[in-house]
Amino acid sequence: MTTAIETSHPSPRIIDVSWGRLEVEGEAEPYKDAKLFPGGSCEWNWRETKTAHKPGIQIADVKELLEHGAKVVVLSRGMAKCLHVPRETLDFLKERQIPVHVLPTEHAVGLYNKLAQTEAVGGLFHTTC
Repeated sequence: MTTAIETSHPSPRIIDVSWGRLEVEGEAEPYKDAKLFPGGSCEWNWRETKTAHKPGIQIADVKELLEHGAKVVVLSRGMAKCLHVPRETLDFLKERQIPVHVLPTEHAVGLYNKLAQTEAVGGLFHTTC
């Protein structure tokens, strides 16, 4: 697991995504659910913030991305769009003037990789439902 808070580090590229598996550049083991941010990535443990499909991605989940220097955020809703994103989470990002993109996982991965070429992007990726 790598964790760096400096924004001078690029966001890691996602190599591949499939059901239940996310391969990230620089990581030996794939993730099931992952947090990616400038300089690193880690497993996304939903229990830490009481995240569930409903109500969805919590403010605490995205707050960690910002603490690691993300200036743009990509949120994946899962392969079948079962993961919700509550209005409170979107409002939290809007209040901080952080652009946010909410997409099904496969589309979220594509956009994240494109943004990672030029932006300090962070993302939350759910690889199942």
